[in-house]
Amino acid sequence: MPSTLQNKLESALSRCSIPWSGENLAAAGAVAGIAEDGRMTVGLQLGYPVERSQTRLLAAIRAALDADAEGIDVELNVEWKVRRHAVQGVLTPLPGVRNILVVSSAKGGVGKSTVAVNLALALACEGARVGMLDADIYGPSQPLMLGVADQQPVSKDGKTFEPIEAHGLQMISIGSLIDTDQPMVWRGPMVTQALNQLLFQTNWRDLDYLVVDMPPGTGDIQLTLSQKVPVSGAIIVTTPQDIALADALRGLRRFEKVKIPVLGLVENMSSFVCPACGEATPLFGQGGGVEIARQNELPLLAQLPLDIRIRQETDGGAPTVVAEPDSPLGLAFRDMALNTVARLAERPRDYKGAFPEIVVEKN
Repeated sequence: MPSTLQNKLESALSRCSIPWSGENLAAAGAVAGIAEDGRMTVGLQLGYPVERSQTRLLAAIRAALDADAEGIDVELNVEWKVRRHAVQGVLTPLPGVRNILVVSSAKGGVGKSTVAVNLALALACEGARVGMLDADIYGPSQPLMLGVADQQPVSKDGKTFEPIEAHGLQMISIGSLIDTDQPMVWRGPMVTQALNQLLFQTNWRDLDYLVVDMPPGTGDIQLTLSQKVPVSGAIIVTTPQDIALADALRGLRRFEKVKIPVLGLVENMSSFVCPACGEATPLFGQGGGVEIARQNELPLLAQLPLDIRIRQETDGGAPTVVAEPDSPLGLAFRDMALNTVARLAERPRDYKGAFPEIVVEKN
């Protein structure tokens, strides 16, 4: 029978909100156990990495305990493990990759690639093994954003690629294989073949997450992805303006049709931050992302500002999460990433390949 101390701890933990998602620890299923042996020990088990943000989580828990269970000597233990989650249809997992996350926008110019690269870097910052696939064949930007525009992938066997290492990420992009000054005058089948080669012929090394920076629109690459690529979850990036929100809604319906789960919506350029005075102005409207997320019962993963430093840092090859990870801007991207994988961790696990195959042989 739980002691009075355990009851107090459980009550405190049920009212303790996780800093990046707003959920309480109990509702998120993060409390693995409470033990009493001379002192109270609380074990937390998360399905996503929190190596850098663990101190923030522990500080929030300490504050809740001080308010509701003051005077109790508590030891906190936090563990995390990334598991493979269910994908659409009967597709099988990609070798060397636990989960594929696609970052999408049905409209160009909303900052999707900037969101994608900072998402990947934020997950790596938290201790995950992360890859980046630049699937924007016509307009690849990840080599420049990651500061490796002058590097090309190596092929050891003449058939497969070794990913380029950049800020702790494993990255592959068509932009690293061609002359980027020349336009990609390719028809749909050629684009589809290029995506297949980049994805399936890259030697990804034990990734927890592979982030895919999708091209805008609903064309051949999006169709190929839904039919052939085992996707664990999708993120839709939009801006607050009405025309972008209409396209975001179409993108959401597209994912619903192909049975790819949408983890949430990111409202980018939510407000312009004046570099001189710091005042925030909603240049593209206000509340649009919040409303479309509410109407479709989707989490709003983040509202990111329009800040000149984000552009300067990505143009310089060191995106915000690398350049200033603990600044308000860096924390905004890191919270977006943790909120995203927290939603993914709530989804069913994928047990394909978890059991041995039984073969009956004739004597």
